[in-house]
Amino acid sequence: MKKLARIAECLLGLIFLGAGLNGYFVLFGLEPFAPTSPQATEFLGDGYLLVMEKGIEILAGILLIIRKFVPLVLIVLASLIVNIVAFHLFVDSELLILALLLLVLEGFLVWYYRSIYVGLLQSKPQGL
Repeated sequence: MKKLARIAECLLGLIFLGAGLNGYFVLFGLEPFAPTSPQATEFLGDGYLLVMEKGIEILAGILLIIRKFVPLVLIVLASLIVNIVAFHLFVDSELLILALLLLVLEGFLVWYYRSIYVGLLQSKPQGL
C-alpha cells in the first residue's frame, strides 16, 4: 500500500506540475495562461485567477513529488480538483478522463492519510 501511495503522489504531482508549468510556458502546445476552452475563459475572466491557480499547481506538484507537507497539499488541491471535475463534467467534457483520474488519485491519497485528517472531523476540539 505504501508503494501505491508513493506512485499516486508522484503521478498527481507530475500532472499538476506539468499543468502548472504549461500555464507559464508552452509545453503541450497550449498558449501560456490561455484557458483550454471558451467556457473556461468566461469563468477565469481577465487572467489573474489563472496565474494564481498555475502557481499553486506548480508548488503543489513539487511538494507532492518531494513528499513534503503531503496532507496539507491534498487539502489545498481538493478544492481545485472538485472544480476541475465539475467544470469538465458539466461544461466542457474534453478532458473529463483526466479530471476523473485526478479525483481518484486525490481520493485514494486522502483515504491513505485518513488518520491525519481524523482530528479535523471532530465536532468538539480536544484539550481546550
